[in-house]
Amino acid sequence: MTKAVVLYPYLKSSQTNRSPEAFLAEVVSLTAAIDLKVVYSESVPLREIKIAGYLGKGTIERLKKVVSQADLVVMSCHLSPLQQKNLEKIWHVKVIDKTALILEIFGQRARTREGVLQVELAHLTYARSRLVRSWTHLERQRGGSGFLGGPGETQIELDRRLLDDDIVKIKKELADVIKTRDLHRKARRRIPYPIVALVGYTNAGKSTLFNRLTKADVMAKDMLFATLDPTMRLLKLPHGTQVILSDTVGFISDLPTELVMAFRATLEEVLEADVIVHVRDISHPDSQAQKQDVEAVLSDLGVKEEVDKGLIEVLNKTDLLPPDERNRLFCQKGRSDKEWPLSALTGKGIDDFLNRLEQEFLKKNMILKLSIPIERGDILASLYRKGQVLERRDHTKTISVTVSLPPKEAGAYSPFERKKI
Repeated sequence: MTKAVVLYPYLKSSQTNRSPEAFLAEVVSLTAAIDLKVVYSESVPLREIKIAGYLGKGTIERLKKVVSQADLVVMSCHLSPLQQKNLEKIWHVKVIDKTALILEIFGQRARTREGVLQVELAHLTYARSRLVRSWTHLERQRGGSGFLGGPGETQIELDRRLLDDDIVKIKKELADVIKTRDLHRKARRRIPYPIVALVGYTNAGKSTLFNRLTKADVMAKDMLFATLDPTMRLLKLPHGTQVILSDTVGFISDLPTELVMAFRATLEEVLEADVIVHVRDISHPDSQAQKQDVEAVLSDLGVKEEVDKGLIEVLNKTDLLPPDERNRLFCQKGRSDKEWPLSALTGKGIDDFLNRLEQEFLKKNMILKLSIPIERGDILASLYRKGQVLERRDHTKTISVTVSLPPKEAGAYSPFERKKI
């Protein structure tokens, strides 16, 4: 197994809502997520970031002995190509930054065609940023009689052009995949079932909850970024309302820009959702800070209004809390009606959450009283499929129905309406 040293360098002057130890623990978990053996980890305070090696000369020298016992050094920061090169030269070991680490994880987790393409695009974008001018001393020439004349392309120019060609190609493939997914989304709108998107910090337990609710077998492990591809299943709520439940990629603090852009399409399911459910690991010491990180990304994605109103929050992993704290959470008194404690692992609190979720849809629905001709069984069937039949009375020639329907569906039944309440 590859041995890794994990370092979290941070500026002493920086103001954050989490401790350096918490950030270090997170990157250690990220490293362990791809089966690297962490033999040493340290948070390194800095007065300033050095242009040459990110760390100061004294710190680099001090860490030499520690680094010598590893095959890889993971730096939880964004390294410039020059900084990375200099550290590798001094330490005689491969050095990667946080972007490269997350890309490696994404590369192992992606399963769907879209996920694989998103990873490849992010890899290429990152690789392009690693092409530094210092490589040009190789002066490998390619041709000399081109229309531009001169000595031809240096290796760095050739590499950059090849990467650009690959990026264009993958973006085209990705556009085709996204177009296909858009067609699927339009088909769902015609069904139509409302969409519930599960969002949350990575490793908050979204996939475990998704599996329990839908009896699916989505990969659910106690590791960061276990889920990378969006997964959707039909879910029937306690009183008959049917919804599509979507499990999405987990969020993380300070996600590099290349990755945010590359995975934006994956998160588009959130933009289409009728209800967003924020799954939180309430047992995590940084649960509140993680909540702020998720809400910040959601606001950037374009759902700021929903965030400002307050999302439905699932307070997951209550089974890991001390008994008194767990009992306090399950006590309704003093708790917001948007917060629902549960354990996706044990199932405690699941039924209450599902009832609450159904109430969210019923609250938005219109209640119609309809009179359906006895021979129009197709209309009656569509009411059961698209809404919730609250009351039904069969007569000789008609069927009287009181039904709860989404506003966008109600208009189609106006010819059969008796009274709107």
